[in-house]
Amino acid sequence: MNAPDLLVRGKGAFVWGEDKIKLLDYGMALRSVTIGYADRRVNRAAIRAMGLGNNLTRPSVIEHQAAQKVIELVPSVEMVKFAKNGSNVVTASAKMARAYTGKKYIAVPRSHPFFSFDDWFIGTTTMPRGVPEEHSSLTLKFDFNDPKSLARLFDAFPGDIAAVIMEPATGGEEPAVIHKTGPKCVRSICECSENFLQYAKRLCEKNNALLVLDEMITGFRWGNPGAHTKYHVKPDLLTYGKAISNGFSVSFLGGKREVMNVAGIDNSGEERVFLLSSTHGAEMSSLAAMIESLGIVTNDGVVEHLHDYGSRLKANFNEIAESAGIGTSVRMLGADCSPILEFNNSSGVPDAELRTLFMQEMISNGVMMPWVALSASHGDKELKVTTRALEKTFVTLKSALDSTVLNFLHGPAVQPVFRKFN
Repeated sequence: MNAPDLLVRGKGAFVWGEDKIKLLDYGMALRSVTIGYADRRVNRAAIRAMGLGNNLTRPSVIEHQAAQKVIELVPSVEMVKFAKNGSNVVTASAKMARAYTGKKYIAVPRSHPFFSFDDWFIGTTTMPRGVPEEHSSLTLKFDFNDPKSLARLFDAFPGDIAAVIMEPATGGEEPAVIHKTGPKCVRSICECSENFLQYAKRLCEKNNALLVLDEMITGFRWGNPGAHTKYHVKPDLLTYGKAISNGFSVSFLGGKREVMNVAGIDNSGEERVFLLSSTHGAEMSSLAAMIESLGIVTNDGVVEHLHDYGSRLKANFNEIAESAGIGTSVRMLGADCSPILEFNNSSGVPDAELRTLFMQEMISNGVMMPWVALSASHGDKELKVTTRALEKTFVTLKSALDSTVLNFLHGPAVQPVFRKFN
């Protein structure tokens, strides 16, 4: 691959490598930058907080303000706990669910790729090395959008499931509509229907389990404040990160006061829960950046921009692919705010070599697109740059598909993160 080994800086939607190469970026710091790199407003807020000490012995006023901001913006959150990354707060949600319910199993969708680097989840992937089977055996898998699959778990482990943890949506999959009373209704939405998230919530309530929605990617991207409000479901717990702080390290676990209080210290004589403890969890600069970022995202129409830009990008991408004669192999699909790239061979099977060639040629044409993460800094100028790069790239992909893709690559094909061997 011809991607820069190291990046020096980013500004707006562009990044610069050590060799001074300038690239339009669609990686956006693993989807954590939704306003733009080095936004002056966010940076100024962080710098002001640094001047106040950045990390204090007792909770800071900024931490209190950050909590108030989250509670103000996210209706399902009545109490909040901050941390530095997504894995920690998702694991904390599992611990809190177990403490609250007294049950041991956690259920997650098998198609959702990542929830935490901790043993309870990583041990269930193709990379379980170093994880005792006793840990991962407490995590159960079901199929997203398959109500029978989830119901079977509750039947197989009656009274033993503490929580269902899932993303409310992915770039390629929305919660499906389910008919409560059978196939009598012909409309997609009717009075006797619910979506899969609502079904899962109802099933959890019936079985005294908690519904935890991981809005790490969907939060302040699918909508304000996220996908759970778009799909009209009120989870017991929520986890957020990425888009909330424009690249600064902040995540949070939030939810119902009744549940969150399990980890509180106010109830005298109650057994304590050691939930989250981090020396840098209340770092003032990051929390100030979060407060400023959330203000910008909610007041400046950032979410609406992501949807609009993504819609135009998808249309351009697919139109250019069709014109180049490769539309059946190369497509951009999924949610407008978070499109997905699809690369298939002539048999319709995902093709890693074709994906790699696309990434290679886009970089050669000034655009880094390992996936599609959008920001407020992607505008008309950036769309023109992308369109020109796609037009040149797809000429090469057409030639490669007409012969042998491997002959056009400058290095090995990309591989999935979750694989058994290097």
